[in-house]
Amino acid sequence: MTVRQISRTDVVTADPDTPVPDLAATMREHSIGSVVVTEGDAPVGLVTDRDIGVGVWEYDDPASVTAARLMTEDLVTVDVETGIYDALRAAEEANVRRLPVVDGDDLYGIVTLDDFVVLLSGEFESVADVIQAESPPY
Repeated sequence: MTVRQISRTDVVTADPDTPVPDLAATMREHSIGSVVVTEGDAPVGLVTDRDIGVGVWEYDDPASVTAARLMTEDLVTVDVETGIYDALRAAEEANVRRLPVVDGDDLYGIVTLDDFVVLLSGEFESVADVIQAESPPY
């Protein structure tokens, strides 16, 4: 299975010059914890709610801070054809919870650790059903 099959394609994005108050409002409106920063169709960074909550206070005028100033620039992405275990390994090695999914240089979607937990819990449920069906009655 590849990340294409579990990634969310309705990614909320912003331009690098988007002011932080707009990013926060967007996150609140969509009930999300991050926004992918793009230039054209290419992901160039990621701003999380934690970045805003912690990082914005380093500036004299927090309302004037833009996505470009807060975003994680060393963005870890995975290709749409990356297997889920390789994607999990990439997230673990980079110590990140969110992986933008790319098709070439363009943003395709995003996959988060929550998506992997949901997928794996469903798989565990299927395994448990098989074990229960094959086990002798009590």
